[in-house]
Amino acid sequence: PKMRTSAAILYAIYCAMTLLQILFYRLGVLFGWGEITWFDSLCLSFGTAGTGGFGNWNDSIAHYNSAYLQNVITVFMILFGINFSAYFLILTRKFRQAFRIEEIRVYLGVIFVFAGLIAFNVRPMFGSLRESFHHALFQVASIITTTGFSTVDFDQWPTFSRALLVLLMFIGACAGSTGGGIKCSRILLLGKSVKKELMCLIHPRLVRVNKMDGQRVPHEVMRSINVFVVAYAFIFILSLLIISLNCEDLVTCFTSVATTLNNVGPGLSLCGPTCNFGFFPPLSKGVLIFDMLAGRLELFPMLLLFTPGTWQRNK
Repeated sequence: PKMRTSAAILYAIYCAMTLLQILFYRLGVLFGWGEITWFDSLCLSFGTAGTGGFGNWNDSIAHYNSAYLQNVITVFMILFGINFSAYFLILTRKFRQAFRIEEIRVYLGVIFVFAGLIAFNVRPMFGSLRESFHHALFQVASIITTTGFSTVDFDQWPTFSRALLVLLMFIGACAGSTGGGIKCSRILLLGKSVKKELMCLIHPRLVRVNKMDGQRVPHEVMRSINVFVVAYAFIFILSLLIISLNCEDLVTCFTSVATTLNNVGPGLSLCGPTCNFGFFPPLSKGVLIFDMLAGRLELFPMLLLFTPGTWQRNK
């Protein structure tokens, strides 16, 4: 019963936030801050809530030439990328626990640091620093949450900014959110693990355990994270090698695998935000389809399909 109640609350949070985003769209229309139809409001809200990034127009969110509408999408992309357990804690009035979640602090910190770096890097391409930060924050939120919306062709941005966006594809959103990617929690624990090993090298007799949110992280959890990263690297490298058989552009090959395995959407170069994946041959498309499914299912369910023991009848 407790699990059933918790699931119902999480579904209610999801639906309430989706309806709230639609409401903000309609308020923008009411006060003349932007024009958007009811149909587009529903589609964009669903695409943001599920971090799916489906747009009704070829130019994605750039079609709505309204800073207000774009800011609404930015805020809700960030909100849907947060661990839903934080909202659960807030509803149960456990505010201190909600705001002490390390993963969320790392997630928000990465967003605003990367947005600031990109904003200064692309400043000459826009009329003001405010405008450059507006587009930088939108794209950072879109990529790290693996939503995939775009307001500009970020493939034309400087190499430094594009490199940061590719890095965000791998980081991903928080665990327990609708986003994809490796997840901030895994990145955070891997960083703690590296720090622990360095301290043990300096002080061989030191006894140190990894902690998160003040609690000890079990060895089984760290082992599962290490196995996940190894499986992730194996799938990524193998997919890249197969894609490169029929693709001569390394940037296209690399980012096409990165964007599909992390469920982002747009990549760079020939699979950038203004392009599509139609030019890939059937073999490459099959690999990218597998990567999309594997990334969405956290890898292992798809890998089990290729394990002989899965198909053997138990006697």
